[in-house]
Amino acid sequence: MANSDLGEKMVGAGEAKLYIATSKNEIAASLYPLIQRNLEESFAKSSQSSFYIAFSGGSLPALLSGLPDFLADANVDPHWQNWHVILADERLVSSTDPDSNLGSLKTCLLDQIPIPENQIFGIDENFLSPDSDEDANKIAEEYQERVFGNVDLSSRKYLLDCVLLGFGPDGHTASLFPNHPLLNENDLLVAGIIDSPKPPPKRITLTMKVLNELSKNVIFVGAGGSKAPILQNIFDRVQLISEDSSDNSNNAKKCVAIMKKSQKYPCGMIRPQSGSLVYLTDADGAADLDLTQNCLPCSLL
Repeated sequence: MANSDLGEKMVGAGEAKLYIATSKNEIAASLYPLIQRNLEESFAKSSQSSFYIAFSGGSLPALLSGLPDFLADANVDPHWQNWHVILADERLVSSTDPDSNLGSLKTCLLDQIPIPENQIFGIDENFLSPDSDEDANKIAEEYQERVFGNVDLSSRKYLLDCVLLGFGPDGHTASLFPNHPLLNENDLLVAGIIDSPKPPPKRITLTMKVLNELSKNVIFVGAGGSKAPILQNIFDRVQLISEDSSDNSNNAKKCVAIMKKSQKYPCGMIRPQSGSLVYLTDADGAADLDLTQNCLPCSLL
């Protein structure tokens, strides 16, 4: 692992799309068309027959329960049999534990849809050891090899087609926390963590390397006033593009945002090199943003 300053990091300016739903209750209706677009783009490629999608936990799984019905109503064949479900992070507990991200995903989405069980990647619970911290690295190593060890990159520029992430009031995403050494992990794709600032302390997480270099499209979802300071901090400039639903985003305001070069929050450090970066929030989450600016280059509009 590379050693460097764990404060603000210079990560380069980047462009993001920002959707602002009218309320927290409308977040899901704005999220589903974004997932649909990722699906259609992936399966439109004749050389690609698999859809690799990563999910974080927290409040995100609850937003996904209406996705199957939305795709059915839109006459979209999701090709469930070709989905591969990855955990962006997981707490080192059994899948039946209330803290399990996989457990939440199964309850809210996965139990509704016919994805082959061997294409839903939970942690190997045989390695769980409540009395030892050594299990974190063992589980992370096994997870990396099982999930990514056989992915053929000869016809792909990335490992993950779509990554759905939340972000906390502290700016963390997945299990990547501010000022934590894992932000500087340059070799591992999946890393163990034993000192998470949020309980439970032991987890595994995808690393910045995966999210920045080996993911095509990254979608952040975060609503409520607690997210407003984070969004204000990570965006340098924001310009409102439209306030209609012509792009099927359920009346969400559509904006273009330029990320700040200097970032102290992990969620602001992610810049997928192969595709797009999207943030989805609600009016409360966007309360601190100035949407009246008209200063972005025409090429970004």
